[in-house]
Amino acid sequence: MAINLLKTVPKVQSSITSKPSTSLFFTTRRFFSVPLYSPLALAVSSMSYEKELAAAKKATSLAARLCQKVQKALLQSDVQSKSDRSPVTVADYGSQALVSFVLERELPSEPFSMVAEEDSGDLRKESGQETLHRITELVNETLSSEGSYSASTLTAEDVLRAIDNGKSEGGPTGRHWVLDPIDGTKGFLRGDQYATALALLDDGKVVLGVLACPNLPLESIGSSNQHSPLGDVGCLFFSTVGAGTYMQSLAGSTLTKVSVSTTENSEEASFFESYEAAHSLHDLTSSIAQKLGVKAPPVRIDSQAKYGALSRGDGAIYLRFPHKGYREKIWDHAAGCIVVTEAGGVVTDAAGNALDFSRGRYLDLHEGIIVTNPRLMPSLLKAVQEALQQRTSSTL
Repeated sequence: MAINLLKTVPKVQSSITSKPSTSLFFTTRRFFSVPLYSPLALAVSSMSYEKELAAAKKATSLAARLCQKVQKALLQSDVQSKSDRSPVTVADYGSQALVSFVLERELPSEPFSMVAEEDSGDLRKESGQETLHRITELVNETLSSEGSYSASTLTAEDVLRAIDNGKSEGGPTGRHWVLDPIDGTKGFLRGDQYATALALLDDGKVVLGVLACPNLPLESIGSSNQHSPLGDVGCLFFSTVGAGTYMQSLAGSTLTKVSVSTTENSEEASFFESYEAAHSLHDLTSSIAQKLGVKAPPVRIDSQAKYGALSRGDGAIYLRFPHKGYREKIWDHAAGCIVVTEAGGVVTDAAGNALDFSRGRYLDLHEGIIVTNPRLMPSLLKAVQEALQQRTSSTL
């Protein structure tokens, strides 16, 4: 029987005082502190992304503030239906508009390109006018709560333009922001886990990532306390290439440098998988868990919040195997990928190849996505490939 969700003290290496300014993974309690970088990443690490990181943190934090407000008072009219039938919320559009506006305002001297999930097509229709009005109100209310933007009032057309800034195709040259305004929309609608995920590509490589996870507890979501009462929630994870991964509360305060688990024994671990069976093949991940000797039942959680939890050592493995025909989008993994790798983890496809974010809006993958630490990768890859071969044989 699967355990639903997590009510959730991160495993950390150091603390720094600062002013406020689908899927599977195995729970453990040990850490890996030395990140592994590719030669290209090492070269890029000499570059500074301080301005970009500050802007990204500000943008995602404001987006999270808007999302929290909407989730507390979801209205039926706040839910639309896209052509692919996945729910789109007022918060989804509002989050994208806010992030777009803040990045452009904070980085005015840089050419702006953003690859994002939403566009304004449905909002420009007559049937979308009420929703657009609600989005514009929420965006302006959120901006007014931030002192530096208190004089900024956006029109509905400003909001539509900000949303449509996300139409870039990305690619191997130049800088491109990559945004999922609400990763885990269904979790958001249920009142569960979701994330605002923002990354920066520089010549096709992810060099910066921020994950705002409003409902993720600041405490560990280890299996030993998954039924504990809900404590403080709201985490902000952020990384720049070569600089490690840090976590703080969405309210600001203390920065904590985090590291992935160093466990080599998967038998001692429990595992997490996507809440939605439609997002990952639960029977395949169950087979992999059995091959690794995992005894604990799965804990289900939505969104890239899994990447954040993995980066701080809550878990050791995260697997994602979508159904046949599904194409992974770069915004579903870019921010999470660098947050984990800068914390010492490894992210590959099922064949062990690094993820390539330089090919536009989609990832070209072999089967699925694997996230773990370097010590577990060999045994995990072996289990994954055996499970995939068995699955293929059974369908012949």
